Amino acid sequence: MPGDGPQIHPTAVIAPGAQIGAGCRIGPFSVIGAEVTLAEGVEVRSHAVLTGWTEIGPGTVIFPFATVGEAPQDLKYRGERTRLIVGARCRIREGATLNTGTEGGGGVTRIGDDCLIMTGAHVGHDAQVGDRVILANQVALAGHVVIGDDVIIGGMSGIHQFVRVGRGAMIGAVTMVAHDVLPFGLVQGPRGALEGLNLVGLRRRGVPRPEIAALRAAYAALASGAGPLADRARRLSETADSDLVREMAGFILQASDRQFLPPQ
Repeated sequence: MPGDGPQIHPTAVIAPGAQIGAGCRIGPFSVIGAEVTLAEGVEVRSHAVLTGWTEIGPGTVIFPFATVGEAPQDLKYRGERTRLIVGARCRIREGATLNTGTEGGGGVTRIGDDCLIMTGAHVGHDAQVGDRVILANQVALAGHVVIGDDVIIGGMSGIHQFVRVGRGAMIGAVTMVAHDVLPFGLVQGPRGALEGLNLVGLRRRGVPRPEIAALRAAYAALASGAGPLADRARRLSETADSDLVREMAGFILQASDRQFLPPQ
């Protein structure tokens, strides 16, 4: 119950200064660092390591051998004090690694609410991950990536540094993504080709058929319309009646450090 005190196994190592919320459970041989904050109801199972300036949201479960809040894998990092923030009700599975940010990247790595980070997945420094994101087994997010809400990334896929993946997109397994992915896009293949819309995901989330039809028409216009991609997106943003279409167009018009995967 939220009002209960934490349950800490006698073999766990809790550094002075760590803040352990009500109802937390800390399993055997886990290590909790001095600047770690666990909100109420967090469960840390055996042999997990939580370190750095790390905040874990309520109800999150961290499974054995996960390493959460360790220093960035970046040669420019010089020990500056940076953060990792994990939202509520996340599941961080066995062997996953989540790093803090870097001074040059904004200083914060952030995971949203209700995310599932599966076995061996990695979230690099300064990544910004939205709500309800699923990273399947062995997915690797490089530094500075931005992952929108409701994105699913298949097992053993890699996302290049500074890439943005728009809301509701789906990345197939064993895929390398080196360019930005449109909201609601479907990406497959070893080198990450944008092959259409994530129609299954849209239907599962209850998006009405007229909205899906509008997205399909907009995607076709982006794929085969006249002029550069940015001009096509600008025309859509000015003429579309659909909020989802305007979101897709606006994503293209935002500043980015990467090119886009072109619509096929």
